[in-house]
Amino acid sequence: MTEQKLKLPKDKKIKVASPAAPKEDKGTAIQEIVNHYFYSKGLTLEQIKDDAKKKKIIYSRFTRPAKQLLDLAGSVEQAKTAINKVSEWAKSRRLDYAIETVFKKWLEIDKLQPKEIVKKPFFLDNPMVWSQTKQKWFVVAEDGEWREFAGDDKEIEWRVS
Repeated sequence: MTEQKLKLPKDKKIKVASPAAPKEDKGTAIQEIVNHYFYSKGLTLEQIKDDAKKKKIIYSRFTRPAKQLLDLAGSVEQAKTAINKVSEWAKSRRLDYAIETVFKKWLEIDKLQPKEIVKKPFFLDNPMVWSQTKQKWFVVAEDGEWREFAGDDKEIEWRVS
């Protein structure tokens, strides 16, 4: 077999394509942070895209705070962790939050805890009170009068306040 050599003009350059590994479509670090913020709000990627097309979400409004959060946190994973902590804290207090909220809470982020769920006792839809001095339960009637609870502890209904 003989090899043939092709002569190309000197001013022409040939680009040789190298086999590249398939790329994962994760997006940039800033996109990951913005998407994670929306995931923490309960949106899916498809909902984010649809809302952006309908102009319910202005995606570019969230890129600058995401970049600042990335600079502050140092990595995407730490930024996502910070968003998770702030979202749990805010949701437990029924507060709205944004990426900027993470900045405001950054110094105390390790101390942020979701609000404790407090259950209160009720008997027949009336609130109950524990008296430390008498060591007894009292039912607060609709007229505000305290009546001693004579029932069994199993009859007390515990509700989240």
